[in-house]
Amino acid sequence: MRMPLLLRSAWRTTRTRPTSPGQLRRTRWLLTALFTALTAVCLIVLGSIAASIDAHSRDKELDAGIDRVVTGLAREVYWNEDGSLDLETVRGDDDLSGGSNAVAVLVRDAQGSWQERFAHKRSELPADLVAPARQVAADEETRWRTGTDRDGHPTRLAGAPIWDTEGSPAAVIFAAGDPAPGQRDHRSLVMALWGGGLALVVLAGLAGHLLSGVSMRSALRMLDQQERFLSEASHELRTPLATLRLYLDAALRDPGDARRAVTDARSLTDRMGRMVAGLLARTRAETGVGELDLQRLHLDQLVEGVVAECGGEVAFVAEPTAVRADPDLLALAVRNLIDNALVHGGTPVQVRVAAGQVLVRDHGPGVDPELTDPFRRGAVGTRGQHGIGLSLVRWVADVHSGSVTLTSADGGGTLATLTLPEAPADSPNSE
Repeated sequence: MRMPLLLRSAWRTTRTRPTSPGQLRRTRWLLTALFTALTAVCLIVLGSIAASIDAHSRDKELDAGIDRVVTGLAREVYWNEDGSLDLETVRGDDDLSGGSNAVAVLVRDAQGSWQERFAHKRSELPADLVAPARQVAADEETRWRTGTDRDGHPTRLAGAPIWDTEGSPAAVIFAAGDPAPGQRDHRSLVMALWGGGLALVVLAGLAGHLLSGVSMRSALRMLDQQERFLSEASHELRTPLATLRLYLDAALRDPGDARRAVTDARSLTDRMGRMVAGLLARTRAETGVGELDLQRLHLDQLVEGVVAECGGEVAFVAEPTAVRADPDLLALAVRNLIDNALVHGGTPVQVRVAAGQVLVRDHGPGVDPELTDPFRRGAVGTRGQHGIGLSLVRWVADVHSGSVTLTSADGGGTLATLTLPEAPADSPNSE
């Protein structure tokens, strides 16, 4: 037997690990639909069972009331010495013969014909009672049947035999009940079950959708970040690789220019190595594989070492200040700020350290005012896109409870400010 389409789709989806936000969203909707469908099936089954039990209970209740009337009246019927049927007791019993149930008594005469001797609410009994009386007398036991009364309305009829002094069923007493009120109540219950079940299905769908959204929110956010991260990383790595190929091609064409090409290629390789190291560090930290190596650092000394490695026209001014950070990640963030200023901002570049802040000023075109997020690709400069470099700077600032901003500097250019919480002087890890 083939699985229903919804179940087959849910099975395939849950067996395949979502690799994109779109697939996660589709999985969320599919699981919501599956949860809602299962809830609906369960409610339908429970509702059907409840409706069946209610209908059976109402039928039993109706039959029990009719049986009480028939049995009670049969005990009150007496035969006179002359063989006639005494119905005075039956006529005087207001609870049974004068109640809500229709009652009739048929007696068989000497010729074998059945005559109606007593009736209460005759219109609620079938028009023909002779045939049922003959059947009850022939079977010599109480018989039940469902039919219609004189007006065509449904009725539930019971007939019980009454034996004469010779032991023959010479009379039959009938009692009938109206099933309409019970059927109306049953229909009201069924409608209430359907309405309540539908409301519960809707609520279950909403609850399932909300709960699945809460459980997948972090995964969606991580996948969104992953897609953006991979897009930026692919761009940032593609450009240096293409440049490296140009350097090597130039060296092959002109052996006399090989030394300069190798020097440029080594510089570019170092830059790519730092970038890859930053990517790996970020990936390990975000996935929980690695932890930050937090220690008390002299920020001015760390930045001074980074400036010395970067080379170029960089003016450095510093005041003593200490922060608590991962030295490798912090050095990577500062190096990316300076590299971005050298590549996109032109020279000279000014670097200043004071009170837990690193300020990098260039004299390039400045921040594009039309961009809402200056840390996305293409935010600074006109000679290209900075890609993952500044994105890594922002991530380093976030994981150290700091911040980074890019603003247009007075007189032109860009001012990048990396701010980190200063380490207290009495830190137990102080040097």
